[in-house]
Amino acid sequence: MHRGFALAEQRVIDALADAVVADITSGMIVGLGTGRTAKRGIKALADRVREEGLDVQCASSSLGSEQVARELGLSIVDFPTLERVDYFFDGADEVDRELRVLKGSGGAMTRERLLAWASDRVVYMVDEHKLVARLGTKNTLAIAVVGFGLASIRAKLRAIGLSGVCRRTIQGEHFVTDNGNLVLDVGLPEDANLELIAAELNDIPGVVDHGLFLNEADELLIDHDGAIERIIRPD
Repeated sequence: MHRGFALAEQRVIDALADAVVADITSGMIVGLGTGRTAKRGIKALADRVREEGLDVQCASSSLGSEQVARELGLSIVDFPTLERVDYFFDGADEVDRELRVLKGSGGAMTRERLLAWASDRVVYMVDEHKLVARLGTKNTLAIAVVGFGLASIRAKLRAIGLSGVCRRTIQGEHFVTDNGNLVLDVGLPEDANLELIAAELNDIPGVVDHGLFLNEADELLIDHDGAIERIIRPD
């Protein structure tokens, strides 16, 4: 099959990726999330840039996403030089209908939160199996920590009911984020008060960030077998 036809077929099939980049216009600075789902959006954006001559600059939330974007021909600008971003899209590990989001499987939550915080509009894209009634149903909560305080931080986390493991690579070494932090993966209790947990984590010295994104989302896009559901935060 001709490459152009293959790309066109993929764009038709991937309705979620098409939807998340549909509102991007020339002149925008676009934040790129991290992970397999975000990568689909990056590819869809690159398709629009190539086929429509869309003029955008992109700021990436991870070295991995930046590499993908560069390979696809997208223009990358260093986020530390930017005061604001027009539009940020990202995937998620879990979402609920209150627009609360659980992230962190890729370990990029610190940069993802910074991009979300600086963006005028933040959209998360997920397949329907990631829509849950309670965050933490299928995934652990990722917590990025300074390695210097690892043991004391873990003790404090246990004291507030958060127990888990230090993430490791397939080779058995400690997983290290792009910012040089370690990641703890802890279970969320069924009766967890997410807002309280987030506040407690924010108060622990050495906790750099975590995967509870409770207020960042302006919009959720949920793919129900090709039918895209939009949940928009009220003004």
